[in-house]
Amino acid sequence: MRVVVQRVSRASVAVPAESYEAGIGAGLLVLVAFEEGDGIQDIEWMSRKICALRIFDDSEGVMNISVRDTGGDILAVSQFTLYASTAKGNRPSYIRAAGPDISRPLYDRFCEVLGGHLGKSVKKGIFGADMKVSLLNDGPVTILMDSKIKE
Repeated sequence: MRVVVQRVSRASVAVPAESYEAGIGAGLLVLVAFEEGDGIQDIEWMSRKICALRIFDDSEGVMNISVRDTGGDILAVSQFTLYASTAKGNRPSYIRAAGPDISRPLYDRFCEVLGGHLGKSVKKGIFGADMKVSLLNDGPVTILMDSKIKE
């Protein structure tokens, strides 16, 4: 399981074909992808870690508090391209990304578990849709995490 976590002042996702839009104010935009073999252990570890990341400024301007501490929101967007391999040629391969039959239930479960650790519902994109994502990165703070590497 891979995620890109971005601290944002605001973020939104729109799916024009379905007249859908979801957005947040200050908080985290989390782009998430799954590979075969990912499961609830990966989701639990990642969800706890994301909600506990101390990447928001405290009263002295030091990154020392979490999104949960700030009362911020999370927008989670599925993005299988996080598993792109560019090792051969110029056309990325996505062979490591789990297919929709595996990824869709994992994404739904991730959003539920993440919301449980956050203490409120997580805003979401629409799995598999052509989405338009907008964000105002705050910092910028952007963190890459992989549940298999855990660094």
